[in-house]
Amino acid sequence: MRILTRRGALGIGAGAAASAGLAGCGTLTSGGGSSGSHGSDGSSEGPSGRPSATATARPIGDGSTSFTGKQPHQPGKPVPLEPGQQPPQFVVFSWDGAGEVGNGLFPRFLDLAREHGASMTFFLSGLYLLPEAKKRLYDPPNNARGASDIGYLTDGHIKETLKNVRRAWLEGHEIGTHFNGHFCGEGHGSVAHWTPQQWRSEIDQAKSFVKQWRTNTGWTDLPALPFDYDKELVGGRTPCLLGQDNLLPTARALGWRYDASSPGGRQVWPQKRQGLWDLPLQQVPFPGRSFEVLSMDYNMLANQSVNSTNAPAHNHPAWRRQAAQAYISGFQRAYETNRAPLFIGNHFERWNGGIYMDAVEEAFTHIAREKEKGADVRLVSFRQFVDWMDVQKPEVLAKLRTLEVGQQPAGGWKTFLGAGTPSGTGTGTPAGAATQIPAA
Repeated sequence: MRILTRRGALGIGAGAAASAGLAGCGTLTSGGGSSGSHGSDGSSEGPSGRPSATATARPIGDGSTSFTGKQPHQPGKPVPLEPGQQPPQFVVFSWDGAGEVGNGLFPRFLDLAREHGASMTFFLSGLYLLPEAKKRLYDPPNNARGASDIGYLTDGHIKETLKNVRRAWLEGHEIGTHFNGHFCGEGHGSVAHWTPQQWRSEIDQAKSFVKQWRTNTGWTDLPALPFDYDKELVGGRTPCLLGQDNLLPTARALGWRYDASSPGGRQVWPQKRQGLWDLPLQQVPFPGRSFEVLSMDYNMLANQSVNSTNAPAHNHPAWRRQAAQAYISGFQRAYETNRAPLFIGNHFERWNGGIYMDAVEEAFTHIAREKEKGADVRLVSFRQFVDWMDVQKPEVLAKLRTLEVGQQPAGGWKTFLGAGTPSGTGTGTPAGAATQIPAA
């Protein structure tokens, strides 16, 4: 299948984030066109009502963040696959920006995840914790001081974002980064042209806005974020999936464990690039079309309404079904064949009447119900997924990588990953299995 790829992003100017939704980012893939309760103080409780985090916290720095002990609601310690054991079907739902702009989408999906005992990754944009009155604290590479292609949140929305980020971590979700100003395109200021040193500046600033929100806002009556961001931050996704080549050396030096910025990934088992797990958005079937689409709301929109976020409403029901089925089809294809993990990205947006949020909820619920019916499906964060990957035997991962998109293991899983699985990188591959995919 021929996949044509072009890059692009919705341009949402300063001050528009609250009304139009968070800025889109992604790579256009086209066929020629474009469960527990929570205490009143915000502490997390398990199903029995017992607190899941320590009652006391140790403030960090100015008290914007704090150390509260081990993160609640984490899966058990991962273990290697046994010989002949079929791998689980991992699914990661992730959110770019992770700002609450008054549309209720952040808590909506936190509630959905809690209902089904799932974890997600929230790639927080650092600027969403910086008041616009203090925007000159941000010095973006190759752009004017204080510039931002996604604008700044209102003070009220910053407070809501803080509340939901705090809740997210206490409920077991990961807080990654979407960096800051979201500069896309091909101009001099685009992240596509930033050097490793400039990426370091951008990351340092993103972290500082999270770690010093109390100083920057002057608010002393809000609770601290319950994590040490220096330790919590182990991965991110770049704006518009641009600039990964120069980001990776910096991310590796900072001790990150993965990057989710690759465009145009295929539904195969991932591998490392420059020492980090390379976890891309993926091409999934696009029902009714002859091409595949990247697994993100923006890419659905770009191929349905040619970037319009307010297309005629009579199109919305069919587009919502198409988007939901794209995610579900990607899940079913992997689950029934090579068991490659499925990575889905979205934004808290209301494009085209909110159909993409309804679509991702439909897909999430479908996948969660498969898990609840007994399927070995794991709805996890990126961090939890790489925890599992890191304990697997290299020869087993090498074998899994020989499976192509939609390819079942020759002879079944017991034969394919049986006790005779060789060490190395693919010698002794069973008949019918694909050759190993080369490193990017």
